[in-house]
Amino acid sequence: MTEAISYFQDRTCPYHPPSAYRPLREGGPLAQVTFYDGRKVWAVTGHAEARALLSDPRLSSDRQNPAFPIPVERFAAIRRARTPLIGVDDPEHNTHRRMLIPSFSVKRTAALRPDIQRIVDELIDRMLEQGPPAELVSAFALPVPSMVICSLLGVPYADHEFFEEQSRRLLRGRSADEAEAARSELEEYFTGLIADKEKRPGDGLLDELIEDRLRAGALEHDELVRLAMILLVAGHETTANMISLGVFTLLEHPEQLARLKAEESLMPAAVEELLRFLSIADGLLRVAKEDIEVGGQLIRADDGVLFPASLINRDEDAYPAPDRLDLERSARHHVAFGFGIHQCLGQNLARAELEIALRSLFTRLPDLRLAVPAAEIPFKPGDTLQGMIELPLSW
Repeated sequence: MTEAISYFQDRTCPYHPPSAYRPLREGGPLAQVTFYDGRKVWAVTGHAEARALLSDPRLSSDRQNPAFPIPVERFAAIRRARTPLIGVDDPEHNTHRRMLIPSFSVKRTAALRPDIQRIVDELIDRMLEQGPPAELVSAFALPVPSMVICSLLGVPYADHEFFEEQSRRLLRGRSADEAEAARSELEEYFTGLIADKEKRPGDGLLDELIEDRLRAGALEHDELVRLAMILLVAGHETTANMISLGVFTLLEHPEQLARLKAEESLMPAAVEELLRFLSIADGLLRVAKEDIEVGGQLIRADDGVLFPASLINRDEDAYPAPDRLDLERSARHHVAFGFGIHQCLGQNLARAELEIALRSLFTRLPDLRLAVPAAEIPFKPGDTLQGMIELPLSW
């Protein structure tokens, strides 16, 4: 193996892949990268190759496999507990996914749209009442998906400061111990919440799972606790980052924003292009269970495999002029939600939240603009979900 590029690296622009990754794009569809501990893994940058491999049962998502790749030190905590849905293979993965699919279907999401619109409108009302400037992450981008997922699950939004802080520590903590401590606190929280719901049932997905699965013995307590934690963390962190970074990106591309404002029917396609262009979750991981030949390379059993979405979604063979934001592009086949059996369960909900949040913001605040120079606005480091730490806006 030759000299490999270090992974993860920080973006120099919040909506473009790190410039240091350019050799990976030019030398694809597979190349070697090096993780924090010196381990070399395969980075798949070709769009066609990525979709094929993400559907290949010879790659495993089992995070308790000793050969599973760990990209940064704090992620070592993932080995300490079994992770439903995202960190297991079939048949266990399929069992959990099938019981959750109805709650995240297109039909269920359509029924939630009025509630999402109400939440969005109330938050914009509050911003207007307080007047400019506003910090969009705390005032809007984070509360929207947090309120929605709390309502869907039946989690008290009054506890949002606690679980948002633990989510931050889990995803951006400085060490494996800090991430593990955050995970333990979230598990303790959900253990207590589920115990309360068993005594006093409410209205939410967790209550349905308690009644239909837990009481019937089809689901264990610890499984339900960990499922709840994953759904809550993933359900607000990812969409919050997409909203904040999406707004920033559109403001930095005024000609595209003007096109979007002029043609409301463009919004669904615009959301797909933003998902492709931003690729906030930039490091899907797998481990090979057996040898796989792809792209003229041999991935050997126990090799780690990385899927950097920001590079896959900028493959010129799949998307002409991929570094250009084009809201009229057909970007539906991006891998921002992954691909294959582990494709994001909540993607329909995320799309609805993004469409409603962006449309409402730019409709009700037509003069929305950055309150400080773009270069002064902090964004997240490369080893976590990409997004804005803060986004000060005026109108």
